[in-house]
Amino acid sequence: MIKRIAVLTSGGDAPGMNAAVRAVIRAGLYAGKEMFVIYDGYRGILEGKIKQVNKEFTQDIITRGGTILGSSRLPEFKDVEVQKKCVQILRDLDIDGLIGIGGDGTYRGLKDLSKLGFPVVGIPGSIDNDVSSTDYTIGFMTALNTICDCVDKIKDTSSSHQRCSVIEVMGRHCGDLAIFSSIAEAAELTISFDHPYDEEHIFKKLRKMKVQNKSHAIVIVSENLLDVHELGKKIEENTGFKTNVEILGHLQRGGAPCAFDRILASRMGACAVDSISEEGGKVVGIIDEDVVAMDIDEALERPRNKHENLLKLINMLQ
Repeated sequence: MIKRIAVLTSGGDAPGMNAAVRAVIRAGLYAGKEMFVIYDGYRGILEGKIKQVNKEFTQDIITRGGTILGSSRLPEFKDVEVQKKCVQILRDLDIDGLIGIGGDGTYRGLKDLSKLGFPVVGIPGSIDNDVSSTDYTIGFMTALNTICDCVDKIKDTSSSHQRCSVIEVMGRHCGDLAIFSSIAEAAELTISFDHPYDEEHIFKKLRKMKVQNKSHAIVIVSENLLDVHELGKKIEENTGFKTNVEILGHLQRGGAPCAFDRILASRMGACAVDSISEEGGKVVGIIDEDVVAMDIDEALERPRNKHENLLKLINMLQ
């Protein structure tokens, strides 16, 4: 029986991670477990940054952005000997279960520990919504709200000066932030991994808008797809629209989590504690409104939801 559980956050920070940490600790204590936190991700295991905590540790953290446990990259964790060392450190402290909050990289680290016989559970925390085993990751909705708030403000000045604004949003290799924000903001054009673009189509549409004296145009682009500054120059040269380029960057990761993410993190944290067992590695996720646990191997093999229905909606509305 698992009696002593540690929790860590890893990879990119996301609003709601602290809410998940809170839920894990409180649910664990409620179930009679001894609870520990690990600072700075997997690196914190190697460096012994492990501390036993009580309920007081979780006071007032549900509203805080980022992660109070910190995060770091540990490339050497791919070495099985490093993994074995981490397991031994945890076992020497009589910790017999680990819950990790993060994205695919965090999950793969947990899978490696699971292969060595150490019980683990993963909780999806990522603003990109790029974890295929859940409909929504913790932090996605907050980041989406942040993007919409920024685009609302950009629209005000863009409209005042009859400009086209090319806005780059985060997402790494997942276009969900671009897709969802484009619908919410009624963007004129969307460029994402799942919604490719044709330059001539862009120019043709914007030229038509310019002729019709439209007050502004919003183009939302997923990061890592193209040079948005170069696209902005081409739009200005080919359409007559004076064009501004806005890269929203890491401000999309910051800020207090929205109510949706606080509730989602709380549900997932409690489910993670309830799901941890000596039978192998698991992850939790929300699928069709239900928070569920599944095998970690199954989770990593699931195809990503490309939101075909939303892509059709974008084509219909733009």
